[in-house]
Amino acid sequence: MKPMSVVVRSVFCVFGWFVLVFGAYVIVHGHLTPGGGFQGGAVFATFFAALMASLGEGAFGESVSSRFLSTVESLGLLLFWLLGLLGMGRTFFHNFLAGSGSILFGGSVPVGPNEGALATGGTVALMNLSVGMEVVAGLTLITVYMALARLVVPDGGERGHDR
Repeated sequence: MKPMSVVVRSVFCVFGWFVLVFGAYVIVHGHLTPGGGFQGGAVFATFFAALMASLGEGAFGESVSSRFLSTVESLGLLLFWLLGLLGMGRTFFHNFLAGSGSILFGGSVPVGPNEGALATGGTVALMNLSVGMEVVAGLTLITVYMALARLVVPDGGERGHDR
């Protein structure tokens, strides 16, 4: 896939980063607002698809490898699995961090109207992060393999009634 025009590349270089920030926002705030790891991961992966479409596969291949994406996907799955097992003292996926007072997502939920304290999700927030890692890497790998398959299959030219 060849890079697109200068206008498309320039617009992507300026506005593409907003997609990354919004995807990260949806992942991190998934326990407070609608959304979470899957939705934010899909938004985040859209950045990589747009990167490949606008700048070409060469620019994408220089920055991210399939091996790295597979590793990130595996780490996300491992983190999710470990968080599920850490709660096994009570029940599977027990939210052992919620209300524990720990610095990392262990705060208590404030009573009454509040702005949504970010550190109150317990393991739910960490699970959103791990699911986000899996979805970003998985969808990006799917996009990469689809683009590579397009290069492998020879283009036979136009056929049929629409010549």
